[in-house]
Amino acid sequence: MTDRSIPHAASLKGWRKSSYSNDQGGSCLEVLDHHPAGIPVRDSKTPEGPAVVFSSTGWSSFITAVKAGRFHS
Repeated sequence: MTDRSIPHAASLKGWRKSSYSNDQGGSCLEVLDHHPAGIPVRDSKTPEGPAVVFSSTGWSSFITAVKAGRFHS
């Protein structure tokens, strides 16, 4: 099984805030584009912490569900 996390995500450069994160400073995700293992995602409040790596298909499914309003806060 392939490891689907990056323990120290701060070592990677090029993170961007997800366009679906709120502007209130609470629920903020950062995404790293063009990573060879998939789509790394981390919590912007803990940039030195871990990142979860989604497959391209998994990330697309997640974004589709967010756009469809399938998640409630």
